[in-house]
Amino acid sequence: MAHSNETLIRSFYEAFQKGDASGMAKCYHPEVVFNDPAFQNLHGTEASDMWAMLLSRAKENLKISFSEIQADDLAGIAKWEAIYPFGAKKRQVRNKISAQFAFKDGKIVKHTDTFPFWKWSRMALGPLGTFLGWSNFLKNKVRSQSANLLKTYRNK
Repeated sequence: MAHSNETLIRSFYEAFQKGDASGMAKCYHPEVVFNDPAFQNLHGTEASDMWAMLLSRAKENLKISFSEIQADDLAGIAKWEAIYPFGAKKRQVRNKISAQFAFKDGKIVKHTDTFPFWKWSRMALGPLGTFLGWSNFLKNKVRSQSANLLKTYRNK
């Protein structure tokens, strides 16, 4: 029998596969903190809104798969993959992500996604990502653009 937190992680990714941002948000604790290479220190509804924004932008062009879910009372991990077209040039991205979770009150209170930024930037940004994907300059530019996109989305 799977641990209840494994079931919670599975529910999160199943909602993601269906494009169900509210279903994903139900898995998050109100005090959740989310981090990944593009979005830094999103708290509470910022994290849920980020997923809603990404799903609204992806429409039906996003494919999500997940595996290797493990969890206990305190922590959990999962592997997941997102395949989607990125940017104006619709470059195909196949991003393989490792997720770490912490739990509180039966919900996800900390969610950290990691992936090789340089590998992502080569796929998403083409030559620019190939040559500058390793640099803090490009990482900070992507983080700034991501933060601005989320701010604009949340202000609507």
